[in-house]
Amino acid sequence: MTQMSYMEAIRDGMRVEMKRDSGVYIAGEDVAQFGGCFGVTAGLYDEFGPDRVMNTPISEAVIVGHAVGAAALGLRPIAEIMFVDFMGCCMDELHNQAAKMKYMFGGKAKVPMVVRTPCGAGLGAAAQHSQCLESWFTHIAGVKTVMPGTAADAKGLMIAAIRDDNPVMYIEHKQLLGLTGDVPDGEYVVPLGKADIKREGSDVTIVAWSWMLQKSLAAAEKLAAEGINVEVLDPRTLVPLDKDAILKSVSKTGKLVIVHEEIKTSGFGGEISAIVAEEGFDYLDAPIKRVAAPDTPIPFSPILEQTFIPSEEKIIEAVKALF
Repeated sequence: MTQMSYMEAIRDGMRVEMKRDSGVYIAGEDVAQFGGCFGVTAGLYDEFGPDRVMNTPISEAVIVGHAVGAAALGLRPIAEIMFVDFMGCCMDELHNQAAKMKYMFGGKAKVPMVVRTPCGAGLGAAAQHSQCLESWFTHIAGVKTVMPGTAADAKGLMIAAIRDDNPVMYIEHKQLLGLTGDVPDGEYVVPLGKADIKREGSDVTIVAWSWMLQKSLAAAEKLAAEGINVEVLDPRTLVPLDKDAILKSVSKTGKLVIVHEEIKTSGFGGEISAIVAEEGFDYLDAPIKRVAAPDTPIPFSPILEQTFIPSEEKIIEAVKALF
């Protein structure tokens, strides 16, 4: 184990795979000498050179489009999009090309590419640079969606994403980049589609991912002081989703709160809620609660932005409402 930040863990995962497989490379805006907008690729250019860590034009369509072609021809590109908000500029390349090639070529084509992109509010970056949009990608058949909430998972899921033969959206939260934790050394792999119980509990299940995982864990500790024992489950990957783990937890606790930073309407929490309602209704002793952002663009004003972001207090309130 080594203590490292979430950002360093992502970098370490990429480094492990770049050393192991010469077909793995990184491409994106300012990812080379500059080290990327948030410094995640810092040092990799010096280590692997310009053929493995390369700057691209300021064009999301070019970044993702080139990755589709390179992956189809046998390489394993890691394409960085500077903010998830900009994915709208390259959705055709993702949802009409990368996601459908394997199906349309009868399984003969592989598209082993990773799109890395940061999400989330809290930095005062306003409406066009602060969104969580994971449900966009979970709605595309053929694309996998990964959202790590700890440093160890950031590394293990990165390695798994690079090794996968399908296009993977790897969404990292800006607020987590400095989060530190113990990270296994070497080739540490967290399988896609395997949830993790981050806190055992018996009274209520919270399902949360990315930054909201950390807020939910903090809320669970406060609730414990009041005699409410919360189980916190991190799906880690939204597609594939470990629904068996979610149903098993709900069958134990009888109550479910889903927490995410996306706006509530059509957020991925609605999908989890539907799965539990359809396949685990008899487990429930109370209605399912969702804690999510309001249906509004993200404000620039610090006070309004903090009101927009789901808080520990809102999570605690939702849990208490079930009793």
